[in-house]
Amino acid sequence: MAGMDEERTHGRGRPGPWWWHGPPPWHRHREGPQAGAEVVSGGVRWPWRSTVLVTVLVLVGSNFAAHAQGSGRAPLDAYARVLLLVASGLLLWRWRRPVTVVFGTAAAAALYLGAGYPYGPVFLTVAVACFAAVVAGHRRAAWTALGLLWAVHLLVAHWLYRWLPPAGDDPASFGQEIVVAGWALAIVAVAELVRIRREQWSRERAERAHAARRRADEERLRIARELHDVLAHSLSLINVQSGVGLALLDSDPEQARTALTTIKAASKEALGEVRQVLDSLRAPGEAPRTPAPGLDRLPELVEQAARAGLAVEVTGEPPRLPPHTDLAAFRIVQEALTNVVRHSGSRHARVRLGRDGGTLRLRIDDDGPATGAEAGGSGNGLAGMRERAAALGGTIEAGPRPGGGFRVFAVLPMGAGEDR
Repeated sequence: MAGMDEERTHGRGRPGPWWWHGPPPWHRHREGPQAGAEVVSGGVRWPWRSTVLVTVLVLVGSNFAAHAQGSGRAPLDAYARVLLLVASGLLLWRWRRPVTVVFGTAAAAALYLGAGYPYGPVFLTVAVACFAAVVAGHRRAAWTALGLLWAVHLLVAHWLYRWLPPAGDDPASFGQEIVVAGWALAIVAVAELVRIRREQWSRERAERAHAARRRADEERLRIARELHDVLAHSLSLINVQSGVGLALLDSDPEQARTALTTIKAASKEALGEVRQVLDSLRAPGEAPRTPAPGLDRLPELVEQAARAGLAVEVTGEPPRLPPHTDLAAFRIVQEALTNVVRHSGSRHARVRLGRDGGTLRLRIDDDGPATGAEAGGSGNGLAGMRERAAALGGTIEAGPRPGGGFRVFAVLPMGAGEDR
C-alpha cells in the first residue's frame, strides 16, 4: 500500500466520485490513530463507522417499513431484530472475509424474508456485502449469494407463503420480482464498475512506476556514458603524455614541458566537462550552462590526438545536426580515437564524415596492429557507442578491418536539424 498518499494528492480537485479517479478509501493507510478513524489491524481496516451507520439505517428503516406495510407482514419482534443485527454486524468483516460475509448476509436476509417480516433495508446489508465481495475479486461468490437469495424469495413469494407467516398472505406479483431482479443487477453492475476501475488504477500505477524506473535507468546510463567518454579520453591522453614526459624529462626537457602542458590542458578540459555533467544533476530542468560538445569541436580532438602522437586525417565536412545527434557523433569519434591511442600500435587514423539522404555516416579507421587483447577498446566504450547510436535510431559496427587494424562505422539519423 506504499505510495497511497501520493495517489491521494494526484486525485484531488477533479470532478467525479472517488472510485473513478483513484483507489478506494479503504485501501488508504493512516499513519496512526486519529479522531474518529477506523482501527487498522494486520494491514486491513475494520470498517467500524460504516458498519455502525448501516446498522442504524437498517434498524430505523425497518421500523418505518413495518409501520408502512402494516398488518400485511409479520410485526418486528426480538427474532427479527436479532436477524437485522446479525446481517449488519457481519459487515464488520467484509474486507477480511468477503465470501463468508456475503453468504452470511444473504442467509440472514433469506431467514428474515421467510419469517414474513416487512420488506426493507435488510437488503442494504446484502448490497454492501456483495459490493465488497466483487471489489475484492470474489465475483462468483457475490453472484451466487444474490442468485440464492433471489431463488429463496421466489420460493417464499410464490409457493412457501402458504405455510409461512403471516397467515393469509397472497403470492407476490411478478412485477415485484422484476423490481427485485433489477435491484440485484444494479448492485452487481455498480460493483463491477468499481472493480474494473480499481484494476485500471492498479495498472496505471504499475505503469507509472515502471516508466519512472525506466527513465531513471536511462538517465543513469546517459550519465555513465558521458563520464566514461570524458574521463576515458582525457585520462588516456594524460597517461600517454605523462609517459612521454617521464621518458624525456632528462634528455629533452623542452619536449617534457610540452607533454606536461598537454596534461594540464587535458585535465582542465576533463574537469570542465565533468562539472557540466554534475551541474545538470544538481539543477534538474535547467538549461546547461555551456553548450554540449559537437562535431564543431572535431579540430580539438585532432589536436589532442596529435599531442598523444596520433596523426588524424579528417575527410568531409560535418553537417548541421540536432544537439543530441551532434553530441553522439562527437562522443563516438572521441571514443574511437581514444581506443586507437590506448589499444593500437598505429600512429595514424582516418575519420571520414559523409551523408546519405537523411543519415550521417561516420567511419574511423586505424592501421593497427593491436597492442593488447582489446584491440577495439574496452567493453564499456563500445557498449556506450552502441547505446548512443541505438538511442537515436542509428547503428554501430565495430571490428577488425580485413587488411589489418580496426574500424568503427556509425550511421546516425540527421533528423530535423540536417543541413539544407
